Amino acid sequence: MPNANRSVQAVALPTESAVARLYNAPDLADAYAVRLPDNAIDDPELLARFLFAHQAGWVAKLMGLRDALVARFGLKTAKQLRTEGSGGSRERVDFFRIFTRSAHEIILGENDSHLDFRVSVLQQTRDTRDGRSRYLVLSTVVHCHNRLGRFYILAIAPFHRLVVRSTLRRAARVGWPTA
Repeated sequence: MPNANRSVQAVALPTESAVARLYNAPDLADAYAVRLPDNAIDDPELLARFLFAHQAGWVAKLMGLRDALVARFGLKTAKQLRTEGSGGSRERVDFFRIFTRSAHEIILGENDSHLDFRVSVLQQTRDTRDGRSRYLVLSTVVHCHNRLGRFYILAIAPFHRLVVRSTLRRAARVGWPTA
């Protein structure tokens, strides 16, 4: 029996998210939501750090494969990005650069020669059958600069969706940090 607090749903890009209006015609735009328990923390940066710290082992292996392939094309690897953010800097969440923070959303991402992408971790309150409930919405938008970027997105999009869904499901299963 599925647990409502672990069910990940594909949703439209939230209109209140800063990434929804970032690119006129994104080459990839998706969003996934999971219900947060009432006692979960409400800081989007801490929620983002929790998400990326609790990914499944297969995600790290997939990222290792990705890094081995893209390094041949001169694209940034996760290892390079983590090194850029080393030295105790809090301006990164995992290998993602922090672009903006607000009370309900943190925007992460990176710019590279082939594409720019942004990831939104947005805490959203919705009216449900049970009253008002909090959700965490993970949205991604990508703007490609060239054919390499478009090929890259075409190749990784199915894996991206699996990783995002898995990350949200796993965080819910592990148990969100509480206030």
